Amino acid sequence: MRQAAGAVAIALACVTVPVAAQVTPAQVSVRPTVSLEGGRAGGDRVPTRGEARDSVSFLLAPTPLDIADSAPGADVPGPAVVLSAVFPARVTAGRTAWSPQAPARREARPPWLGPLASAILPGAGQGLLGQDRALAYLAVEGYGWLRYASDVREGQRQRREYRRLAARVARAYLSDVSPTGDFEYYERMEHYIESGVFDSSPVDGLQPEPNPESFNGFIWLRARTTFWEDPATPPPQSSEQYTAALEYYADRAIQPEYRWSWRNAQLEQDLFRRTIGRSNDAFRRSIQDLGVIIANHALSTVDAYVTVRIRTARQSDSGIGLEASIPWSPGFPSRGSGAREP
Repeated sequence: MRQAAGAVAIALACVTVPVAAQVTPAQVSVRPTVSLEGGRAGGDRVPTRGEARDSVSFLLAPTPLDIADSAPGADVPGPAVVLSAVFPARVTAGRTAWSPQAPARREARPPWLGPLASAILPGAGQGLLGQDRALAYLAVEGYGWLRYASDVREGQRQRREYRRLAARVARAYLSDVSPTGDFEYYERMEHYIESGVFDSSPVDGLQPEPNPESFNGFIWLRARTTFWEDPATPPPQSSEQYTAALEYYADRAIQPEYRWSWRNAQLEQDLFRRTIGRSNDAFRRSIQDLGVIIANHALSTVDAYVTVRIRTARQSDSGIGLEASIPWSPGFPSRGSGAREP
């Protein structure tokens, strides 16, 4: 401490020699004084633990030896100059620890940092701005993602259940293979008791399913209604109308490997419908959860943007901003105090 203060004092004394020529570096004594906020300077009061000091003053004055050696009645040169330097200080156990570096002042954050942080993580921008409602945004964000994950898991579980029920009951013994169909395929199984055959006759080309109560029979009826003049009277098989209706049926009818039948299993079909409904409801809720999450991101971003704009406007108008916050010491906290630099 004394070596550092002496080095700084000698440097400052060398600078002030042109200003006060009557004081030489050998005649200069250095006495550091501590500026006490709301108190007296110097050694009148012992610093307490945790007390922070922001400035130190170096008094350049003649040494006692020079005063004793001076002739009686001679003018004793007074202090040449009093220089003050600002240093970060930390008081620990009644002893002031001085740092030779200038205090690191926190640079003002760019105005876009708060809204950007809130867009990425709701509540982050409010935390940077020192607002307590950051916790509310974070709570909504966490709850939204938990709800979304829960609803997606429930939807997937119910989907596996109705696919397993269809394979075990409706599609059993109808095909050697049971590939998994898309969602529309299982929706058709809800409304039709059976798919019907794809080709009702193994000879003479493709013969569509004639029963209109089955799904394939319904598709063949729609094809005839669309392309034939009279659905009950078929045109020649070589005609363009017959060929168009047959192509329409082949593109939309259920293939043999996807065939199903709920005959004599009405209770299982009802359970199948309810399971599909529960799966659809869970996936629908997951979409709503995503909507809440997106809205929370947008609201937090707008909130942070409005706060930054209001603070900027107040500072530009009067230079003074008014806001509520939890105060803390603007200095350098003592070790173990739990405070942080603002």
